Amino acid sequence: MNYIRDFIDTYPLLVNISWFFIFFVILYGVRRFILNRLYKGLKDSGHWYVARKVARWVNNFILFIVFISIFGRNLSGFTTAIGLAGAGVTYALREVIVSIAGWFAILFGDFFETGDRVLLGGIKGDVVDIGILRTTLMELGEWVDGDQYTGRIVRVANSYIFSSPVYNYNADFEFLWDEIMIPLRFESDMRLAKTILLELAEEQTGQYNTEAAIAWEKMKRRYKLENASLENQVYLSFNDNWVEVSLRYVVDYRERRGVKDQLFSEILRRFEQEGERIEIASETIEIISGGSTKVN
Repeated sequence: MNYIRDFIDTYPLLVNISWFFIFFVILYGVRRFILNRLYKGLKDSGHWYVARKVARWVNNFILFIVFISIFGRNLSGFTTAIGLAGAGVTYALREVIVSIAGWFAILFGDFFETGDRVLLGGIKGDVVDIGILRTTLMELGEWVDGDQYTGRIVRVANSYIFSSPVYNYNADFEFLWDEIMIPLRFESDMRLAKTILLELAEEQTGQYNTEAAIAWEKMKRRYKLENASLENQVYLSFNDNWVEVSLRYVVDYRERRGVKDQLFSEILRRFEQEGERIEIASETIEIISGGSTKVN
């Protein structure tokens, strides 16, 4: 026993480090044990992600308390130095501090949450993790057309929520207005074309109209919004080459490209059935080669 006391008195810092390491191992084991027991019940729901994050925060908080309790007396001598260096550290870590402030704003400011599709800092993607300093996105777009994944994971600093707009595709309204434009020859039957487009839009997107109307009414309770038409609409305009027929419709933000593909496929099929009554226009360029002129 005397040997142990002498060792503790001779090497107090080493003993404190040993105690802290023991607490760390115990907390890690307890956290893993609890999460393993919860995994079967939470793996198929969104609560598993929240449980992991909460467990990590609680673990880190307890470790911080244990660290202060064990090493608190040895840290008292650094108070003056920390005070003098505070201004310099604050300036050097200003981006980190702003990112931490952004993290608090994201958690309590209703900007977005995990699973939302956002455009943040010029990067479009689905939010897969919200960290203290950075938000992790599964990237969409770039070289891939349509709202589909590229496979890249992008980490965007939380400070961007203060310096750039934050676009949320599904915060309160999980639908988008989308449009497709079809060029038709002037000789085409425009009334028939409009009728066909509205019929096809109703077949492909009609199921979204009722849900979108309910969601829009909820939006009006929260924001000052005008009444918006959620019905499918067709608009005509023309230029020197053809008549532009635009179909506007409401679609779930996750199914935008798939619905557009189905619409184009059905439109082509129906227009082909109508033959010469509806003809899709295309730009034709005629190149005329002029002969040389001789002057005597």
